[in-house]
Amino acid sequence: MKKEKNSFMKSTIELIVLFVVVILGTQLLMKYVLSKDIVQGTSMQPTLEDGDRLYSVRNKAVHRNNIVVIDAPDKPGQLYIKRVIGMPGDTVAVKSGKLYINGKVQAQPYLKTKFMDDELKAFATQQGVAIGSVQFTKDFNIATLASTQSKTVPKGEYFVMGDNRLVSHDGRDFGFIAKGKIQSVVVWRYWPLSKMKTY
Repeated sequence: MKKEKNSFMKSTIELIVLFVVVILGTQLLMKYVLSKDIVQGTSMQPTLEDGDRLYSVRNKAVHRNNIVVIDAPDKPGQLYIKRVIGMPGDTVAVKSGKLYINGKVQAQPYLKTKFMDDELKAFATQQGVAIGSVQFTKDFNIATLASTQSKTVPKGEYFVMGDNRLVSHDGRDFGFIAKGKIQSVVVWRYWPLSKMKTY
């Protein structure tokens, strides 16, 4: 009887220790390795929709076209989700809808023609202007942009934009983002299930 009691006590203690280890391990994982994020707003459409749920990895190497979660430079305590466009040392400009990095035209497969056309039509109607007078991405150059005024992206910093260029509040408004302000790199959209995808 005594042996059974001791065995039960031992098993109970082991379960409690295991439970504590799992809880602490999960908390450490979420604090230092992974981040769960929810998209708010329309600035990353059509790639990400309002309400999409994501996992991102902290302290991951940042590459061009990564989708990143950043500390909002103009709204302390808030986060933005944007796409990395310019890497340290890059020149960045948009002219007639084409993105130029270091003077070379870049493919932008995340910009969908139908989505852009629909957004331009809706925006032009809302503003009461001719559709031909509106650009999905207004021409700019980081050398002359008021928020950046630098020929190249500074060392240790990045230039980010949202995919929905017509409405996105991004580097064109708040300037460059320091590496330390990039919280994590998005790797997986897990919700909605029908749109599950890795990045």
